Amino acid sequence: MAKILREEALEYHSKGRPGKIELRVTKPCATQRDLSLAYTPGVAEPVREIEKDPDKAFDYTARGNLVAVVSNGTAVLGLGNVGALAGKPVMEGKGVLFKRFADIDVFDLEIDAPDPEDVIRIVKALEPTFGGINLEDIKAPECFEIERRLKAEMEIPVFHDDQHGTAIISGAALLNGLEVVGKAIDQVRLVINGAGASAIACADFFVNLGLRRENILMCDSKGVIYKGRTEGMNPFKEAYAADTNRRTLAEALEGADVFLGLSIANVVTAEMAKRMAERPMIMPLANPDPEIPYEVAREARPDALVATGRSDYPNQVNNVLGFPFIFRGALDVRARAINDAMKVAAARALANLAREEVPDVVLRAYGVEQMRFGPDYLIPKALDPRVLTWEAPAVAQAAMETGVARLHVDLDEYRERLETRFGKARQVKHFIMHRAQQSPKRVVFSEGEEPKIIRAAAILRDEGLAQPILLGNPDVVTATAHGLGINGQLTVICPERHPRFEAYVERYYQMRQRKGVTLREARKLARQGNVFGPLMVEVGDADAFVAGLTYHYPEVLRPALQIIKTRPGVGRVAGLYLMVLDDKAFFFTDATVNVEPTAEELADIAILAAERAKMLGVKPRIAMLSFSNFGSTPHPLAEKVRLATELVRDRRPDLAVDGEMQADTAVVPEILESEYPFSALKGGANVLVFPDLSSANIAYKLLQRLGGAEAIGPILMGTRKSVHVLQRGDDVEDIVNIACVAVMDAQEMERAARHPEMQEAAGRL
Repeated sequence: MAKILREEALEYHSKGRPGKIELRVTKPCATQRDLSLAYTPGVAEPVREIEKDPDKAFDYTARGNLVAVVSNGTAVLGLGNVGALAGKPVMEGKGVLFKRFADIDVFDLEIDAPDPEDVIRIVKALEPTFGGINLEDIKAPECFEIERRLKAEMEIPVFHDDQHGTAIISGAALLNGLEVVGKAIDQVRLVINGAGASAIACADFFVNLGLRRENILMCDSKGVIYKGRTEGMNPFKEAYAADTNRRTLAEALEGADVFLGLSIANVVTAEMAKRMAERPMIMPLANPDPEIPYEVAREARPDALVATGRSDYPNQVNNVLGFPFIFRGALDVRARAINDAMKVAAARALANLAREEVPDVVLRAYGVEQMRFGPDYLIPKALDPRVLTWEAPAVAQAAMETGVARLHVDLDEYRERLETRFGKARQVKHFIMHRAQQSPKRVVFSEGEEPKIIRAAAILRDEGLAQPILLGNPDVVTATAHGLGINGQLTVICPERHPRFEAYVERYYQMRQRKGVTLREARKLARQGNVFGPLMVEVGDADAFVAGLTYHYPEVLRPALQIIKTRPGVGRVAGLYLMVLDDKAFFFTDATVNVEPTAEELADIAILAAERAKMLGVKPRIAMLSFSNFGSTPHPLAEKVRLATELVRDRRPDLAVDGEMQADTAVVPEILESEYPFSALKGGANVLVFPDLSSANIAYKLLQRLGGAEAIGPILMGTRKSVHVLQRGDDVEDIVNIACVAVMDAQEMERAARHPEMQEAAGRL
């Protein structure tokens, strides 16, 4: 990640509107009447109600969904005391995670207050504004006193994530790890290396889970913390001073059942690991370089369970599994605090979830065939959508049972609200990127000399999303990359200089010799990127083909289909756009390929789109669109859509589909429920099948340009191998998105090739 590279990171944070978050108005403000309601005189009415009953602030203001991320910048990530202002990008980032995973609004507050008393005074004064306080990146030991005082003096949740986040997630791993190895928590011996905020919070939390305090040995940079030690001590370390003769980390680890590292890299050797107890649990959480490398720990102790803070190894202890959902549950019952019972409930919910069968959407996201509770799967994955509906209700229940909740909710109804409140849009793009990273494939770009393609290729390479192959003159590509400030080697191929060029020519000639192509013409055409690229995919020298930045759509699609062709059982290809609008995701089809499809073709397109939605973890609800609602306007064009709807039902009775219907009927659940209660589309549609290319193309472009939706596509469906066509003028982000979709397709087709029973499903993609 060092290659991320300073320039890209700076561009990311400064591009467009600087920073990563913004405020949005949530009520109409278009007319004078709206403004009168929003401010004076209308605003006086909620003021009077809140004055009479302060809890009404949760009803009339944003307080109930608003968290402050507060830092004085004294311990920012691994950067140290950089100060409040320099820490602002990190606090904004924390706000992004709150919003992304739990739809919680955040104000990041960087306060120039190194004195703990000032921090306490300032935060306490902000209580009327917020529903909760997330303390962040405040150095130890001051952070302990700051949190203790604020929790005692405030009536809203105060939570220092640097302390408790790691404790809760590692606690879930500990519970499940001990279950796997068959050890009782009150009998195991734990060694912690590190004695800062997180380490001490972990020790406290593990004691709450049932581990005996006398079975804990804590070490810092000076060795074991033991009774009578004076050097480098403070009251918080003193609480874990042990009555022991052991003085070094190596001595402490002899016979230990569990190791938890919250310190620095490479302080535990293979020999030290070998001296731990039978079937030990090793959790070196220093990031990015753990206290003992994962491979070293597994080689030294094949019987060990290993968890790290890294995403590229099993059992990642990731704080994002905790704080968004803990605050979600606390806010939704208007809790006065986040107490120990709520934290334990969060850990146990995560532990229990890991024991459940893992749904296919999670397996696909991580590119694996199976994921089962055991040594390599002790805690849920960060992209598991079920974390929200397991953890937040568990926290809410604990808050109600311990008397800190102002509001009591029905937990079954609450889970349903969480399911419906959080759409799939927030997951889909991250899903695609993460899926690509699991098994990057070779993606060949025909327009390899274009600066945008070169920049996208560098991102794909450096992010581990794909193995890009650029077609073009290597000298030109190298010079352009250098001018763009891109370092490192890119794979560049000049078609006519490729050692297998003549073999490609012969392959193409065999395909097209009865389609009017001579051997001479085959040699000439094979030099063109839009022919050479698909040939690379066809012969297995690449896994996916992407082009179209400087071409019209048919100029790319036609030769690609001539070489790649459609999957068996698929009559024609079709195009799809994933439209991401706020927290909603819609699939628009067909906006790129089929100009005036017949009813039969519309039915094929609808089924292709539904399968694509499933692949992305979205349960499809298909609306067949027209200008008519269920026969309201008799016309041959409306009849075509009605017939297409019946064909989809006949071919795929498992799919939720209805039509013909108007677009607003399809996407506004209230219209369906009130006017057409017989419809099969409960909750509105998310796959919109347009009656012709014109209407689909116009709709997606208007929604993108005027509605502010992000359009990911066009996604080509139905080809035998992974082929995707860019739009002329796409920007770098669009190219990266499409390349990731191409990688995901290639992965799915490879998976289907390994499992013949999946060939039919892959064909529908």
